[in-house]
Amino acid sequence: MRFSIDSSKVQGELAAPTSKSYTHRAIIVGALSNECIIRRPLLSADTLATVAACEKFGAKIELINGDLHITGIKGKPCVPDDVIDVKNSGTTLRLMTAISSLADGATVLTGDSSIRGRPNQPLIDALNKLNVEVFSTRNNGCAPIVVKGGLKGSTAEIDGSMSSQFISALLMVCPLAMEDTILTVKGQMKSRPYVDITIEILSQAGVRILVDEMNGIRFIVPSNQKYDLIDYIVPGDFSSASYLLAAAAMLGSYIIVRGLFPSKQGDSKIIDVLRQMGADVHWDVEKGIVTVKQKTLKGIRFDAGATPDLVPTVAVLAAVAEGVTVIGNAKHVRYKETDRLHAMAVELSKMGIMVKEEPDSLTITGGKPIGADLHGWHDHRIVMALTLAGMVAGNTTIDTVESVSISYPDFFEEMKSIGAKIETLD
Repeated sequence: MRFSIDSSKVQGELAAPTSKSYTHRAIIVGALSNECIIRRPLLSADTLATVAACEKFGAKIELINGDLHITGIKGKPCVPDDVIDVKNSGTTLRLMTAISSLADGATVLTGDSSIRGRPNQPLIDALNKLNVEVFSTRNNGCAPIVVKGGLKGSTAEIDGSMSSQFISALLMVCPLAMEDTILTVKGQMKSRPYVDITIEILSQAGVRILVDEMNGIRFIVPSNQKYDLIDYIVPGDFSSASYLLAAAAMLGSYIIVRGLFPSKQGDSKIIDVLRQMGADVHWDVEKGIVTVKQKTLKGIRFDAGATPDLVPTVAVLAAVAEGVTVIGNAKHVRYKETDRLHAMAVELSKMGIMVKEEPDSLTITGGKPIGADLHGWHDHRIVMALTLAGMVAGNTTIDTVESVSISYPDFFEEMKSIGAKIETLD
């Protein structure tokens, strides 16, 4: 599907969409518990893939008045009677690969063409060290993946430089192992806040994870624990809200976003980024209200190590800011739904913005984007970020816009409600 975007001004008030990251984890932890209600979940293509996978493992999940009511499997998934198709959800693939290690039999996991090209070898290697037989059917570390259950625990190392999802996946299953587990992280752990989110939800389910950071990072996971998540409210999502906040900073008199409270989400860093770039930002943390007013923006240096999902947003902000912005420590951003560093470099260059792409960074010289025919790369975050650029430039088209259903299904309707000029072409 393709949309046209014209020059726009935005103003208004919106509720932040709820968090995809928290929703994924809450559904899984709820499914591993007994009876659980997940309130205000984000129901998107990705999280519905997680719901479907949990149901294949034996959980019963019903949507009642916007909440998910879960009858769980008490830590004992059954062997699925069919292949688990995670669609386009990398989070679902990684977390469910680990959950499969608890089933008494073999599980096959696959997804769409993008998923079948995303790397998983560090997780496969770690699970094999924990007495689970796991292999990629094409022997390339990518889906389809076969998992033969038998998780015992013990010790394993995991490469932290590619994706925090591998670590989160192991932390979600090792408490149910027969033996204690010591998980050592090799290298720099990227996207650390997402692991903190996992530990936060596990703790609310009564699960203990010990973190040792004396010499590097080790997670010590006691065995034979039980999950007991009963009632959980999903917080607002700073990742998705970043597009609303950036829109105000770039082309609006003001935008108010409700439902953004302090949490473990690393992407709350967008508040600091906007302030550093010169936007007028006020965050009432007690009421969860963020107000952003437009001002002249300036270039900054942005370290993407902990917050890879903000890279497309920051890149678009940089495109209209005065001076140069350097987005660094970002190699892991290449392993998302698409190579987001390359995608943003290509598309912003089409709009007349000077972008230097290097293996670990983007250097963007701000200017005035011009209208162009843009490719969305079938990536929800690329599409949403480029929509903002199109609203500045005007006379712009973007394809693969349907991908926003992965994390923010109402994105275009909500943007239009505050003034965005967007029309469907085909």
